[in-house]
Amino acid sequence: MTNPPSGSPARIWFITHPEVIIDPTKPVPAWSLSPVGIDRMNAFCRRADLGNITAIWSSAETKAVEGAAILAGRLGLRAAIDEQLHENDRSATGFLPPPEFQLMADRFFAHPHDSVEGWERAVDAQDRIVAVVDRLAAGHDLGGDLAIVAHGGVGALLLGALQHLPISRQLDQPGSGGGNFFVFGYPDKRIERGWTDIASAA
Repeated sequence: MTNPPSGSPARIWFITHPEVIIDPTKPVPAWSLSPVGIDRMNAFCRRADLGNITAIWSSAETKAVEGAAILAGRLGLRAAIDEQLHENDRSATGFLPPPEFQLMADRFFAHPHDSVEGWERAVDAQDRIVAVVDRLAAGHDLGGDLAIVAHGGVGALLLGALQHLPISRQLDQPGSGGGNFFVFGYPDKRIERGWTDIASAA
């Protein structure tokens, strides 16, 4: 891989928040990490290959902010927030029990040009996440790698765009609780590592 131009990261780590405390009385963006999620994020921070990360960004959703704070504490950095890193907007339906949510997520990916029950369209969420990642990368002037702590749905959309693949739930993160990452080079945007459990060994 050629050396990145001045002002761009060597690579980008896209990390999804791990398990959360599901609280139907709170808006979904206000949910916090569960003890299991915190433990898994701490396990991720013990990886030996994170030392080249020089900046961390997260969405404004509580679970992502908390995950980014754990990573920032481990690396001696300060995480910043970009509100455009949020998950696909599902506020039209609010909390859905897991079986209903999974059916809705299937429809979201299967009909990317439609607003499913008022949800943000997948094509719009994809354009948004690609644009914000490019903007953060363009503004990265510290050298080293850039880490982004965000969400699985937009992560799947970003992964598809990077590989020039159609929007599909087959690109979604594995498992059902979150807590995975992928890594891609910049500016070539070549995938260096696909979805990987954050608690896996380096």
